[in-house]
Amino acid sequence: MEKFIIKGKTKLTGEVSISGAKNAAIALLPAALLIDGVTTIENVPNISDVQICCKILKTLGAKVKWIESNTLRIDARDLDCTQAPLDMTSKFRASYYLLGALLGRCHKAEVGLPGGCNLGARPIDQHIKGFELLGASVDVTQGKIAAKVKKLVGTTIYFDVVSVGATINLILASVLAKRTTILTNVAKEPHIVDVANFLNSVGADIIGAGTDIIKINGVDKLVGNHTYSVVPDQIEAGTFMIAAAVSRGDILVKNCIPEHLDCLTAKLLEMGVSVDVYDDSIRVTCNKKLQASNVITLPYPGFPTDLQPQIGVALCLANGTSIISESIWDSRFQYTNELNKMGAQITVQGKTAVFEGVKGLTGAPIYSTDLRAAAALLIAAIVANGTSELYNIHYIDRGYEHIEDKFRALGANIERV
Repeated sequence: MEKFIIKGKTKLTGEVSISGAKNAAIALLPAALLIDGVTTIENVPNISDVQICCKILKTLGAKVKWIESNTLRIDARDLDCTQAPLDMTSKFRASYYLLGALLGRCHKAEVGLPGGCNLGARPIDQHIKGFELLGASVDVTQGKIAAKVKKLVGTTIYFDVVSVGATINLILASVLAKRTTILTNVAKEPHIVDVANFLNSVGADIIGAGTDIIKINGVDKLVGNHTYSVVPDQIEAGTFMIAAAVSRGDILVKNCIPEHLDCLTAKLLEMGVSVDVYDDSIRVTCNKKLQASNVITLPYPGFPTDLQPQIGVALCLANGTSIISESIWDSRFQYTNELNKMGAQITVQGKTAVFEGVKGLTGAPIYSTDLRAAAALLIAAIVANGTSELYNIHYIDRGYEHIEDKFRALGANIERV
């Protein structure tokens, strides 16, 4: 089992370049199955979730090749299978995008019930509801989801709850459907817009991504021989912005889209951090004690749940009492037990956590509980007094490319063993 050994009390300084968005890439790869041709996708983060997705696509008959370190070429012309391997699809959450893509392209699909981080109940009822409204029959049994349809026909679909996954999945299922599909009460995250932009670039007709209503006019086919670049990862960018604040450092976060981070920028300014915004970069500097703040996680453009554990580390070290209210996931506060081992004073009651600021954290053996918790604990270890050992780092490899190298370049003392 791999682990990180981190020698702490480090002030992070320098520049970091942000990779392509994990949440966009793992949706764009299944989307490429809708194209009866060859697609080149650039700025793909070479992370474990993407690697698993590539393996799954190959088992379905697609040819997938890394032609550069962050560029994939996908040829789906010989797609000959609609049954994704259960052992692979059960390893990560976004495997459910294969349902929408295969249903749209082949009119049938079979995928294992999705896995991923244990953040509480993560139902897929909105996905199933949408597929059925398009005309498909869906069966959930024996740890898998099977869907089939003679012909997908567009309709109006209202989501009972805002769901990123269901929004993307129904876009994938609808682009080749007959007539027009209207999705209402949809999610608006940047990676949803990226998926729509990618599909439009190969011939889809999608209007309104990034707003409350998305209209998809079905087309007969999508054309290949196109190159597309994945949007920068807002969560990775936000992770380094918070790391700069927590370490009282100075980091220029490059290759990002600042408007995707407006809510975090506003929160850091509120906490006394200096934030300078440029066209495609953000500089974060901090040379004083952070101020307490309250955070409520919300769908985009609200404060992202995927930055909640990281901002929690900052609140551990802020003056006074802070409160985080988690509105998305039921079990997102598992990381607080590990921070308390390091000297934090956090009390959790249901989906609310109260942070009493402390002077500093102390190194300890700590265990990642999910992807974003792993990033938060890594930041905590970097700024703590003494040495920490961070276990379960396979979580962090799911979503951050070369994470230890990037932090080392900023001055952190990290060893993977």
